[in-house]
Amino acid sequence: MANSIALRKQYVTLLDEVYKMASLTSYLDGAPDLAREGANANELVIPKLTMSGLANYSRNGGYVNGDATLTYETVACNFDRGRMFSVDALDNAETAGIAFGRLAGEFIRTKVVPELDAFRFAKYAQISGISTVNAAALSTGAAVVEALRAAVNKMDEDEVPYEDRHLNITPTLLGLVEDLDTTKSRAVLARFAVIHPIPQTRFYTKITQYDGTTSGQEAGGYIKDATDGKNINFMIIHRAAAIQFQKHTVPKIIDPNVNQDADAWKFGYRTVGIADAYENKVAGIYLHKSNT
Repeated sequence: MANSIALRKQYVTLLDEVYKMASLTSYLDGAPDLAREGANANELVIPKLTMSGLANYSRNGGYVNGDATLTYETVACNFDRGRMFSVDALDNAETAGIAFGRLAGEFIRTKVVPELDAFRFAKYAQISGISTVNAAALSTGAAVVEALRAAVNKMDEDEVPYEDRHLNITPTLLGLVEDLDTTKSRAVLARFAVIHPIPQTRFYTKITQYDGTTSGQEAGGYIKDATDGKNINFMIIHRAAAIQFQKHTVPKIIDPNVNQDADAWKFGYRTVGIADAYENKVAGIYLHKSNT
């Protein structure tokens, strides 16, 4: 797709930028030292610890021997996306460097980050074994509080640790709860370590990622899956349950002087990562989605 760059009439210091928030899932990024390289470039190897439970103690024989086993689970990266842009050197000069100078930041902020968030939430929503409620739209604060209370109870019964539970919820539903301003509403919100308002545009159970080449998909990006995608009302994630890494992120800038194809600046960006959950910790993800 050809670039469309309007040449400047006068110097300006600000762009008419699209409103977009920073990453809303970065808090789930795992410590890099917890995953080592896999045998293949697109794999990560995650440590997994299992051990025996208590056994009877004998005053004569002493302890019953137990086993503690550290194994490694191999998981494949499931996000691999990129783009290359070309900006004519003269166009860049005649826009006071704005055409290329702001391209990288705007692309990451308005295209990369929203898609990463949407992809991650959709992947967590599809993980087998998580707690899932498929319900009608929540239209009142009382209904949201009741749904949150049921979610908290479920995680308590599943023995998910109280600490580090993060509530991801649409701003609309969060506002309904806050507007109640009751003892019940404040008490249920207090059960979460952090509350993250998530715009509905990044909060679907399944998305379709445009490939950039198929007719109708040239613009790239993502949309809610037209067949199976549902709106997520809220999702509770215990931070330790998520496997989230960006294994390979490469921004590439090519100067016009070394560009053999054209007198143009080139900016390329590729990022490879994974969004998944530990097999033993799927109870740490609770999904409440709309059934419409």
